[in-house]
Amino acid sequence: MRELRVPGVAIGLMYEGEEHAAGLGVTNLEHPLAVDDQTLFQIGSITKTFVGTAAMRLVEDGMLDLDAPLRTVLPELRLADENVAARVTLRHVLTHTGGWAGDYFEDFGPGDDALARMVARLETLPQITPLGEVSSYSNSGFYLAGRVIEAAAGQTLEAALRELVIVPLGLTMTFFRHWAHEFITHRVAAGHVVPEESDAPLQVARPYARSRSGCPTGGIVSTIRDVLRYARFHLGDGRAADGTRLLTAESMRRMQEPLVRTSYLGTMRGLTWGIYATQGVKRVGHEGATLGQQALLSLAPGRGFALAVLTNSNRGAALAGRVRIVALERYLGVRPEKTMAPDISIVLLRDYAGTYRGHGAGPAVEVSVADDGTVLLRITERVGTTDEPAHQRPTARAEVAAEDALQVTEGWDKGNVVEFLRDSAGAVKWLRYAGRVLERA
Repeated sequence: MRELRVPGVAIGLMYEGEEHAAGLGVTNLEHPLAVDDQTLFQIGSITKTFVGTAAMRLVEDGMLDLDAPLRTVLPELRLADENVAARVTLRHVLTHTGGWAGDYFEDFGPGDDALARMVARLETLPQITPLGEVSSYSNSGFYLAGRVIEAAAGQTLEAALRELVIVPLGLTMTFFRHWAHEFITHRVAAGHVVPEESDAPLQVARPYARSRSGCPTGGIVSTIRDVLRYARFHLGDGRAADGTRLLTAESMRRMQEPLVRTSYLGTMRGLTWGIYATQGVKRVGHEGATLGQQALLSLAPGRGFALAVLTNSNRGAALAGRVRIVALERYLGVRPEKTMAPDISIVLLRDYAGTYRGHGAGPAVEVSVADDGTVLLRITERVGTTDEPAHQRPTARAEVAAEDALQVTEGWDKGNVVEFLRDSAGAVKWLRYAGRVLERA
């Protein structure tokens, strides 16, 4: 925490039926309170697994179909590519394979129509990759998933998530970030932003949260105890703690079944969950990032293991990653794997050089290759909407990790991987960074 400048952390661990949780540090540097196991954090994109769980309940009830065109539920759906709009399914959006630009954030007000208004703007987002062919992390796809749940359930997404997931699982300390009036009387962690300058003071992130229209992408606020209770459900066979069956065992299996490849390391995506197989141990998980808060949830369904880490810093993912390494080795015997990087010629390295851009609030990555083969990356990204200034990180070195994959060796992104994706002719057309596919400019 000191090294990475993370003011507050809540950690939860479940293993073979035993559960432990603890708080460390403080909620807010401007008005510090001790973090405990009932402190509320934003869990960010872990919310997407709640959306997937609710969607699967509606699939079981016959109100949604994973593979039917979404226009059967939302006939008004319009996208930039009419052919995609006519064919896109719930499976596509839950696996991040819709293919249109994924990082679009806008505030459409506090009304019940916020999500519908957001979905109406999806037709302004360009189609980057073919439908169903490439996994590219997509917040905009989950706007559509949330809106489909609203249409099928006949109520707002918040009401549907409460009825289908939150209340049946007994998550009494789980709320929505855009309705702070519901949880402001509890102990709440505020986000913090670490400045690039090492000696500059930490800054409390403002605003506290994004808009209601972003609810399906990362709208949930919860405690470490509630996150563990949610994890216990996804380690099980579809029954809540009181024995009530919410999903069949088959639906639980389908959610955790690998469907699309997400990286050169062999990681996969199921229905919302990321899926990993390391040294014979299958894990499913999801991470979350909001304004100055980052979270992690990692499960090993066959081993009764769950780890959750909630933080109130934009460097929290690095801390959570270190905690995960220790926990996986200690409890599951899983150690970080070292891969042998291939010897790639300077000619091939230069094939990677160029600028790769997302759309709107998405990141941009500039790749340059020196005469001696040194690879340099310059990453620019925005924290929030397109109205916010772009944040350019210092240039960092990268080394070959595999064919068409580089690993950052220094700076904030140390350890992160960028991958190069080729079109049908074999030409490098896209770059995947932080799960997002960026188009070569």
